[in-house]
Amino acid sequence: MDRVALTRYRASFHKTEAMRYTGNLDLHRTLERTLRRAGLPLAYTQGFHPHPRLTLACALALGCTSEAELADFWLEEALPAEEILGRCQRAAPSGIRVTDVSAVGLQEPSLSTLVVSAEYEAELGLESVPANLAGRIEALLAREAIPRTRREKAYDLRPLIEDLKIEARQEGGPVVLMRLAAREAATGRPEEVLLALGVEPAEAHIHRRRLILREPQAA
Repeated sequence: MDRVALTRYRASFHKTEAMRYTGNLDLHRTLERTLRRAGLPLAYTQGFHPHPRLTLACALALGCTSEAELADFWLEEALPAEEILGRCQRAAPSGIRVTDVSAVGLQEPSLSTLVVSAEYEAELGLESVPANLAGRIEALLAREAIPRTRREKAYDLRPLIEDLKIEARQEGGPVVLMRLAAREAATGRPEEVLLALGVEPAEAHIHRRRLILREPQAA
């Protein structure tokens, strides 16, 4: 493997309604199958159970859709990005829509370490909107700490909320817009924000709109 001249690519893709309840591990496997079906000269890991070299940017909570997913993969042969994009689009299953492929330097940091924040929108049904939602958002942002517990571990949600506001739309219920930290060991979860606002996450449609990457450091 060390003698092979690897090339690295980054794919942008949407996770749509058809895969809304597909977990991160199954999503990873689906992307692996897509790359294989695309007939790409994939680079594989070493060991007893080799699999395509593929990494995802940031795990998406179950039940969420997204237009902002990123994945890096490695090939044993350089191909035009446009060709790879076309092959992936034809091979992708329902629920995955590949929108862009670009070449990435081999020495660039791991994709997961580049993500600093994520933007979400949570569309609420009219029947699930709590009283004075705008006031609840204002009060939540004014708090110095928002103690929460996840998987029996206590943490403070407040420093993970970078922005939080409400948007009214012509049709349907209001939409809660949030920008949450998405760094390693400091990841805000949109469903936890909704719970802190008194909204049941199962009654909202949560959609990831954007992943924000840190700027590469100058050499």
